[in-house]
Amino acid sequence: MRGTVSLSLVASALVMNAMAADDLAGMFKEGKASGQIRAFYIDRSYGYNDATATYSRDGLSVGGYLKYETGSLSGLSFGTAFYTTNKLDNKSSVTKENDTTLFGPNGDDESYLGEAYLQYKYENTTFKVGRQKLDTPMAGSDDARMLPNLFEAYVLSNTDVKDTTLVAAHVTKFSAGTFANAYNNGGADFALTGGYSMVANATNMVGKFTNMGEYAIGQNTNGVSVAAAIYSGIPGLKLQLWDYYANNILNAIYAEANYGLSVNGISPYFGVQYIKEDNIGNDYAGEVNSDFIAAKAGAKVGNFDVYGAMSHNSSDDASTIKGGTITPWGGMPAYTQGMVTRHQFMSGTDAWKVVGTYNFKDMGANLTASVYYASFDVKGYAGSYTVGKTTEPGFDVIWNPEVVKNLQLRLRGNFPDKFKNTATTDTSWDEYRFIANYNF
Repeated sequence: MRGTVSLSLVASALVMNAMAADDLAGMFKEGKASGQIRAFYIDRSYGYNDATATYSRDGLSVGGYLKYETGSLSGLSFGTAFYTTNKLDNKSSVTKENDTTLFGPNGDDESYLGEAYLQYKYENTTFKVGRQKLDTPMAGSDDARMLPNLFEAYVLSNTDVKDTTLVAAHVTKFSAGTFANAYNNGGADFALTGGYSMVANATNMVGKFTNMGEYAIGQNTNGVSVAAAIYSGIPGLKLQLWDYYANNILNAIYAEANYGLSVNGISPYFGVQYIKEDNIGNDYAGEVNSDFIAAKAGAKVGNFDVYGAMSHNSSDDASTIKGGTITPWGGMPAYTQGMVTRHQFMSGTDAWKVVGTYNFKDMGANLTASVYYASFDVKGYAGSYTVGKTTEPGFDVIWNPEVVKNLQLRLRGNFPDKFKNTATTDTSWDEYRFIANYNF
């Protein structure tokens, strides 16, 4: 696909010159540059049931992305974006003291061309081909650390049907973001249910555009075909249905319904989501058979927003990871996921989560603060993580200071208990993150 993208861009340039050479200069003149400068610091202090095994790890990086998009010439435009992460702290001689989730392979700096796409718009239809950022339920950017996941894809969308968006896409390659480093040694089951690859040493592929099947399970495939319909024609109601056909791996159906209303200053809202997966073709991932269902309910009252959610994942001893929901391309839509704990997709897991958020705008501050508590009861199978209960409380504070336009400062904390349960060790930690994002 890399060669295809390059040839497409060259061909488009020739076509544009043939169409209207005098307008080509205006196409670039109307173009715009944008981007984000990001600084990210993370500190995690581990604790075990064996007090002699406690330790801390941290990481500090500065980077972000720089993007350029041309103006439109007869509906045709193109864009490109450069991504980078650069390590600022000195690498410790003790491997476990380095938090590599902010960096490229082997905890090093990483820079690459993350987006390079051609886009064509005609009336209510848009076609986009090349390297791009995707955010869909089961394949997404998962921008949880320094750099996001990116994709090579062909994406067609149309809004001719009233209140409906139709999407057809084919995704050929996946470039894992820096968060994928968190799953290097977690085991295949932990990685596949957490959003990333089951392949050993998959962190070597961070920032590299890799065949979708090769990244997920170590088997070259013809990619993932996607079809979706999103409907919002009824006031307060949004319905979406997605189908992902991962060639020779699995077929995943994602369905979600959200409804909200306002009554006497109170705005209650409700949501349900369902994921069904089955193996297909050559069954490269073995037997896949899973069902995940979740529901949430909440309400906004003044500056408060409170909600609760529950989920259940099926269990099946005959399947590859005993009925867990596989999501190897950054898709993480679950209502019950924690900031770091993603056990809700493990086999036989019952999970719940409560969240409370307050907006301080009436006090003259562009600041929101959230607290949450999540619980995961793994009753089926979690591989090296065994079964048992994990809890995760945490907080998230976001401040956009008015004195510096486009600057966002964010302080986050998570405190899982028994994140990993084994016969001899219960892994827990206290983690703090400070993130500064400047958008331009």
